[in-house]
Amino acid sequence: MSYLLLDLVFLATAAGLAALLSARRRGARPGARRRTLAWVPLLIAGVALLALTAVFDNVMIAVGLFSYASAALSGLAVGLAPLEDFAYPLAAAVLLPALWVRLSRAERTGGPEPAGRPERAGRPERAGRGDHATRLAETPVEGHR
Repeated sequence: MSYLLLDLVFLATAAGLAALLSARRRGARPGARRRTLAWVPLLIAGVALLALTAVFDNVMIAVGLFSYASAALSGLAVGLAPLEDFAYPLAAAVLLPALWVRLSRAERTGGPEPAGRPERAGRPERAGRGDHATRLAETPVEGHR
């Protein structure tokens, strides 16, 4: 299998998943505000990822960290980096923003709790500074009054 064929399968999968993640769910309220991908930041991030890939792949190939079987390459390259190396950052630039929009949509609609945010059920909301800081401020220091 050539690297180009592998890249095409990978890119098609990423594009399909991005389309599914970006699709509007059935039963959504008509007229509800829908968050969509912002194309300009997506393009800027994609170009930055491709530029960084070009620079660092060339450096890593030049110093001998890895090489490719020439029979599996298309022959097109950017410097020393084969064209096939650019499929992965391109897929990331397409798939990750779609995933971000879907997860933020689930958070707003009462979907699953995002990772890294503790469950707050049963805990009273704190006003102002946290409990620890309040206790420290209210605790007298010996010898200082």
